[in-house]
Amino acid sequence: MSNKAAVTFEKPLQHLSLADWHSRLTQLKNVAYTQRSDAFELRHSARNLRNETRIQTHWDTYHNNDRLSDRVAELDRWREKMRIMLQRVVDEIQALKEEKSNTERDLDGHITPLTVVTECIGMRDCRLGSELTYDDGDTELKNELCIVENNQRLLRDQNQAAWEQLNRLQEVKFKLELDLTDKDEAQSIDSHQLQVDQHCGDVSFKTDPTRVPRDSCTYGNWLEYCEELVALTETTLSDSFSIRESLFATREKARNILRAQQDRTAHTLRKRIFETQRARNELEYQFGKMKEEMAKCLREIETLERAHDQKTEALKVVETRLENRAQRSGMELCIDESYHGLCDEVQKLRDTIKTLRAKIDATKTTYNSLRDHANKIDQDLQNKQHSLMTDIRALDLRGRLKTGEFGGLATQTDRNIHLSRVEDEIPKA
Repeated sequence: MSNKAAVTFEKPLQHLSLADWHSRLTQLKNVAYTQRSDAFELRHSARNLRNETRIQTHWDTYHNNDRLSDRVAELDRWREKMRIMLQRVVDEIQALKEEKSNTERDLDGHITPLTVVTECIGMRDCRLGSELTYDDGDTELKNELCIVENNQRLLRDQNQAAWEQLNRLQEVKFKLELDLTDKDEAQSIDSHQLQVDQHCGDVSFKTDPTRVPRDSCTYGNWLEYCEELVALTETTLSDSFSIRESLFATREKARNILRAQQDRTAHTLRKRIFETQRARNELEYQFGKMKEEMAKCLREIETLERAHDQKTEALKVVETRLENRAQRSGMELCIDESYHGLCDEVQKLRDTIKTLRAKIDATKTTYNSLRDHANKIDQDLQNKQHSLMTDIRALDLRGRLKTGEFGGLATQTDRNIHLSRVEDEIPKA
């Protein structure tokens, strides 16, 4: 058997020396250590980042929830204040409407006094003759007419102011209701946001969530708007209260002034009736005396005429005697004492007849004057009687001011309801 040498085949690759092998091992160890260190640092920084971001997110969420809670609480406070303001406005509107209704009722109630005083003035204008005077009754009636018209003007102006104030209150009420609706909606939205978390189903990415919404305002502007709305409401309520007080004061003042003037007018009319009655009684007395004096004058005229006739007959007798004695003849036709006596008697009778005739004419003139004056007194008595009846009717007519024209129905509406007989068809309050 032969001894052959073993052939060793090596790969055709570069072989490393032991030093290179150790160097490579050391390099791999160092790289592994470095990468482990870097990985540790990365994990440590990642853990710190996670902790910091978790804490930051937690506190951001906590602070935002706190801000939302504060916002909800603030909205609730303002909402409650607005609700109170709205209720005050509603109550004020109701109170102002009642005052306005009372004022309109008083204004409607002035129709009867206006009608009565107008009828009284027209009735007293129908007086006749010297009774158509500008007396105290006429003056007081005209003053009452001026007071009624002035009261109507004042009440109309107050009603107009109340109507305008009601419109302003309605406008404020609308603003409060709108603001309250917006605050309710905002509170509902903010309250819902407090319950939103990552487990909610509607959580998702949104397009540009940090944008400033259109028509948005700053917190300062919002707070200023709320304060101005409250201030506007307070001012409007204060103005409304003043108007309600003015309505009440105007009604009471108008009622008192009119009542005082009505009493003064009624007193003046009663005084005028008394004066007219006294003047009528005086004229009736004078008229009776005039009638008596006229009768006496008439009897005296008849007596004077009889005396005149007697004197005329006596004159005829005396003249006949003288004429018959003138028929004597001769020396018997002398102017004796008888002739002189008869002539004196003729002259005296003629003077007497003349005197009687003058007295008869004077008495007739006096009688005619008495008759004419009696006619004047009679006419004045008729005028005074007419004036007296006119004032009495005017005073009776003014009784409607106390009880109303239709059994206490003082307003035009009540009278219309009464006349149309629809009381049963109107629902009772």
